[in-house]
Amino acid sequence: MLKDYRLRLTKIEHDYIKRVRNQRINNVLVIGDLHEPFCLDSYLDFCINQYEKFYCNQVIFIGDVIDNHYSSYHETSADGMGGADELDLAIKRISRWYKAFPKAKVIIGNHDRLIMRKAQTSAIPSKWIKSYKEVLGVPKWEFVERYEQDGVQYIHGEGGTARTKCRADMMNTVQGHLHTQCYTEWYVGKKFRVFGTQVGCGIDHDSYAMAYAKYGKKPAIGCGIILNNGKLPINVLMTLGSS
Repeated sequence: MLKDYRLRLTKIEHDYIKRVRNQRINNVLVIGDLHEPFCLDSYLDFCINQYEKFYCNQVIFIGDVIDNHYSSYHETSADGMGGADELDLAIKRISRWYKAFPKAKVIIGNHDRLIMRKAQTSAIPSKWIKSYKEVLGVPKWEFVERYEQDGVQYIHGEGGTARTKCRADMMNTVQGHLHTQCYTEWYVGKKFRVFGTQVGCGIDHDSYAMAYAKYGKKPAIGCGIILNNGKLPINVLMTLGSS
């Protein structure tokens, strides 16, 4: 008869292991600016793959999920789609993201709020304006100006870079907005350390909506991963030529 050499745990040890296994570890996929309907088709599959690869259990869109090019305060393309067509296409394409990630936090970016700004310019009361959820058909998404979790703030980033914001606020900071930047920098003091992460984006640089940046730097196509309850920020870039 074979002797049983399996380790026998005490009740205290068993209960401890059970508590550890049941602890929630937040692994967050941070999706860059989409600017739908002007987002790369391949960016969705890229983000799904990173979500699975890093065992993520949360999703944050870092802002500008929609472009609203037709309503820009700047010059728009005379050859582009009209407002109704662009919005319909954006809603259709955003539905793909909603199907992949039905529960998510969405940081409100400057392009997202363009219509709200136009309404304010025209002195239209907010009661007349539908919510983002209603217009885009994403009832389970939560739209917020800023989100904080595990000592990390998630913002769109109109006020500057992640490296300057994390130092100004003395707080770990993840942001988008700057399409050509994708990095993480740590700043270490005697009794603290903070990081600033730019997550990149998923925009189609060749679309007419991005013509203003045609002769500038190319966008950094990528996303951010914040692992282990905000302790480990990672940047992931798409392979060159895969877009």
